[in-house]
Amino acid sequence: EPLVSPSRKPKTKRAKRFLERREPKLTENTKNAMLIKGGNANLTVTEVLKDILLLFPFFSPFSPLRKNITRPFEDQTSLEFFSKKSDCSLFLFGSHNKKRPNNLIIGRMFDYHVLDMIELGIENFVSLKDVKNNKCPEGTKPMLIFAGDMFELNEEYRRLKNLLIDFFRGPTVPSIRLAGLEHVLHFTALDGKIYMRSYKVLLKKSGCKIPRIELEDIGPSLDLVMRRTHLASDDLYKLSLKQPKALKPKKKKNISHDVFGTTYGRIHMQKQDLSKLQTRKLKGLKKRPTEKSAQDGGTSPKKPKSA
Repeated sequence: EPLVSPSRKPKTKRAKRFLERREPKLTENTKNAMLIKGGNANLTVTEVLKDILLLFPFFSPFSPLRKNITRPFEDQTSLEFFSKKSDCSLFLFGSHNKKRPNNLIIGRMFDYHVLDMIELGIENFVSLKDVKNNKCPEGTKPMLIFAGDMFELNEEYRRLKNLLIDFFRGPTVPSIRLAGLEHVLHFTALDGKIYMRSYKVLLKKSGCKIPRIELEDIGPSLDLVMRRTHLASDDLYKLSLKQPKALKPKKKKNISHDVFGTTYGRIHMQKQDLSKLQTRKLKGLKKRPTEKSAQDGGTSPKKPKSA
């Protein structure tokens, strides 16, 4: 699909739709990812890209690229060009060479420029076809689980966790049903390695309303090691997270919550004149003549008793 300059008016409906998709929106489009196979990718890297594409068909596959587009860490212009052309803000690049065998580079764009990029080496790989179990339906949104202290303590691992969530979260859905939660992606950081495992959730009978959960390995499984990283500066990273003011929730005043989740609200009212408050007319609350006269500002003379 050719690029259309925003300064030119579209001549066809297709070009008009193309420009409308690129326009800024309060709620942006679902992030698309492009899977790129480098010109020197071997069979292992190719199988990894194919398995990820089978699990997540909303990704955009690219045909093998020329050999001059094989070093994203040295030259990022080609990635940025294809990102702008295909309107993809995420990418997974696979390559293989003697210095860095079985190499994967996962990254994302901001304003069609590389924001974060992390290089991962494949040390062990088990493909989908090697695991003879029933698979999840295509396009199932996965549940992401991260285990390991490194995802919280180390800045590079913390950014990798955020990048993986961005990459595998898929489209935003308005509602979720229990039977649809059947795919789990589990990432474990241990001893300098990252273990990626894929499971199918089995709901077994438990004798009550809550089913018993079992996990069945469906593949693929990857043992990864982190190599080079290209992380955005803190200022650029904060800029990429900025949201329009219209999307920010309005702060409700005079509302607080306690530790138990109870909501308390404070209401401001005008000062009330309690002397004019209408109460029940009870005999015991009637004013005596002396109280009435004192309220009027004078005392009335007592009537003489008649003989």
